[in-house]
Amino acid sequence: MTQDIRNKRTTLIKKNVLYSFLIKGWGALIIFLLVPITLKCLGEYTNGVWLTISSLLVWIDQMDIGLGNGLRNKLAAFIAEGNYGKAREAVSSTFFMLILIILPITLVLCTLIKFSDVYSFFNVDENIISDFSTVLIISTTLVCSTFIFKFVGSFYLGIQMPAINNLLVVIGQTLTLLTTITLYYSGCHSLLAIAVANTFPPLLVYLACCQYTFNHKYKHMRPTFRLVNKGMAKELFAFGIKFFILQMCGGILFLSSNLLISKLFSPEVVTPYQIAYRYFSIILLVFTIICTPFWTATTDAYKKNDTKWLKESDRILNRLILLVIGAIVIMIAISPLFYRIWIGSEVHIPFTMTVMMALFIGITICSLRYSYILNGFGALNLQLITTLTAAISFIPLSVTVSRLTDNIAMFMGVMCFVNLPGLVINMIQYNKIINKTAKGIWKK
Repeated sequence: MTQDIRNKRTTLIKKNVLYSFLIKGWGALIIFLLVPITLKCLGEYTNGVWLTISSLLVWIDQMDIGLGNGLRNKLAAFIAEGNYGKAREAVSSTFFMLILIILPITLVLCTLIKFSDVYSFFNVDENIISDFSTVLIISTTLVCSTFIFKFVGSFYLGIQMPAINNLLVVIGQTLTLLTTITLYYSGCHSLLAIAVANTFPPLLVYLACCQYTFNHKYKHMRPTFRLVNKGMAKELFAFGIKFFILQMCGGILFLSSNLLISKLFSPEVVTPYQIAYRYFSIILLVFTIICTPFWTATTDAYKKNDTKWLKESDRILNRLILLVIGAIVIMIAISPLFYRIWIGSEVHIPFTMTVMMALFIGITICSLRYSYILNGFGALNLQLITTLTAAISFIPLSVTVSRLTDNIAMFMGVMCFVNLPGLVINMIQYNKIINKTAKGIWKK
C-alpha cells in the first residue's frame, strides 16, 4: 500500500471534516435558534407534543431496511475496486427498492392514524389540540416522500463526500428556520403549521439535489430501472437489514424516550428533557462530524488491507475521546448559565437531568467511536446482539423504574445502564479486529 494512497485518504477525511464543521456548525446554530422560537410559537405543552411526534417521524425516516447504509458500504467497496458498473447497479437497485418499500408503509401508517385513537396513544388532550390526526397524516406523508429521495445523501457518503450529505440536511434546516420565524411573526402558531414547516423543506432540498446529481454532476451513476439487479437487491437487502435492525433498536433506545416520558410523566416533561438533549448534542454533533468520514474511509482501507492507516486512525480517535470527556465536564459546569441565556426562565431543567443526559451522551459517543469503524469493517453481528438486547430490555426496565420512583432522572439512568454492555463489547471487538486476533463471532 503506497503512502500516496494513505495521504489521499487522510486528506479527503480532513477536507470533509473541515467542510462538515462549517456546515454543521451552521446547522447547530439553526437547531439552537429553532428551540426557543418553536417553544414561543407552541407553548410548553404543544411543543412537547411536537417533539414526541418528530421523534416518531425519525423512526419512519429510518425504515429503509438499512438500504441507505448498505448502499454506502457497497458503493465505497465497488469504487475501491474500480467497478463502476456494479456501483450504478447498486444505486439503481437501492432507489427502486426504496419506492417499493415506502408506498405500502405510507398507506398503512395513514390508515392507522385515521382509524385509531391517536389522542389516547400519545396521551394528548383533544381540547388543546383538535387537529392532531390531520397533523400526523400530513407530516407522515411528507416524511415518507422525503424517505425516497434522501438516498442521494447515502450516495455522497458512499463516494466519501459526507460534507455534501451534511449540506443537504442543513439547507433543509435553514428553510425550516426561516419558515418558522415567518410563522411566529405572522401570528400563525398552530401545530399543523409547525409540522409542515419542519417536514416540507427537506423534501424540496432532496428533490432538487437528485435532479442536479443524477442529471448533471454524476450522469454515469443515474438510477435506471433497466439496471435493477435482483441479485444486487438481495445482496443490499442481506447486508442492509443488519443496519436496519441496528437503526430500529437505536430508535427504541433513543427515539421512544419522548413517547415514554409523555406517557409515564407528562408531555410537558418532554420539553426540558429535549432541551437538555439539544444542549449536549453539540458535543455529539462535533464528534459525529469528525468520526463520520472514518466510516467509509475504513471500508476503503480494510478492502485494501491498509493496517498501518487503520492503526494511525485509532490513535487519532483515542485522543478525540479524551477531548470529548473534558468538554462534557465543562458543559455540565456551565449548563445553568447556558440555559438561562438560551431559553430564559420559561422552562426549568433540573441539574440531575443535566448530569444524567451528559452521562448518556458520553456513553453514546464512546460506543459510536468503535461502532462507526466496525460498520466500516462490516462487523455487525455482535452489534446486532447487544443493541437488540438493550432495546428489548429498555422499555420494561424504564417503565418499571419510573413507576416505582416517579423520577425522570432514574428513567434516564436506565437509558445509560442498557447501553453500557454495547460499549464494552464494541471496544473488545474493535481491538480484536484491529490486532488481527478476531475469530468466530468477533470477526463479523
